[in-house]
Amino acid sequence: MPYLIPPRTPLLPEQVERGFDYLLALQMGGGAAVAGRAEAELAFVLLRLAEDILWPVTAVDGQTTDPCADSFALDEVGCVLLSALRDWARESPTTAVPGIARSIIRFTANLIPDPDYPDTADTLEAMRDEHLVLAHAAHSG
Repeated sequence: MPYLIPPRTPLLPEQVERGFDYLLALQMGGGAAVAGRAEAELAFVLLRLAEDILWPVTAVDGQTTDPCADSFALDEVGCVLLSALRDWARESPTTAVPGIARSIIRFTANLIPDPDYPDTADTLEAMRDEHLVLAHAAHSG
């Protein structure tokens, strides 16, 4: 069964900033830097960011030129990971926050290497900037 991302309103710019601030703090300073910041809304924001970051990389879409078994395996891995993160966020938002954040960081470090941004923190900052542009566009006017 494919992972279905329900129709949704884009994150607010403040939510994007808050989510990426948490990711960057965890990436650069470890767990002590973000202790006590876990709550339900942050779990929601991180889950939405995980969907926006993981899904485009793992999903097989109609534009895939030559889908193969590996394409469909990666699609299924993305579905399983996002489903697990969604269940975790729903069942235990407080414990899900650092887990979802670490999953995003690990995914970014291992599957989205960017030659222009060799450091994972740089890549996260670039993604934050892209997400902020989209959030501002969606919520302006």
